Amino acid sequence: MSAEAPALARLLLQQEIEDFLYDEAELLDTRRFEEWLDLFTEDARYWMPMRRNVPHDDREREFTREGADVNWFDEGKDTLGRRVAQLRTGIHWAEEPPSRICHMVSNVQILRAAPAGPTPAEVAVRCRFLVYRNRVETETDVLVGKREDVLRRVDGHWKIARRRIVLDQSVLLAKNLTFFI
Repeated sequence: MSAEAPALARLLLQQEIEDFLYDEAELLDTRRFEEWLDLFTEDARYWMPMRRNVPHDDREREFTREGADVNWFDEGKDTLGRRVAQLRTGIHWAEEPPSRICHMVSNVQILRAAPAGPTPAEVAVRCRFLVYRNRVETETDVLVGKREDVLRRVDGHWKIARRRIVLDQSVLLAKNLTFFI
């Protein structure tokens, strides 16, 4: 094996993960929610803690805790599926008419891959996002933050096993959170 092989494998994995995240954003932007839901493992966790303004020396309390505190989202695949089904009814008051949404993903970093090598079974990924939503004539929301994902290879395809969404704002100005991040 050449000395360049690990570096090439890492670059190919980086491109594969970036393509997966960009394809996911396109599914959300085009409201292909069932296909998006198929990107999750059966045991997936989708979590967005609330962020508090705390003194610099009290960082432990900055975020609400998963499964213990109130969070913006703390869901599994079944709950996400129910939210998708509700949106598909056509009578969801907050999404009729549907919002126009754009998901932008950047700064994709592979934090670790297990097992190490050219075809890992699981990777931990961090990225930054910007979600722009425009609704009816006057409502506009912009959410910015980072996502921390664990992606698992299932039957040769990447799936989201865990997603932690961290907003950069502590006060959410959006009227609702009927969209996915």
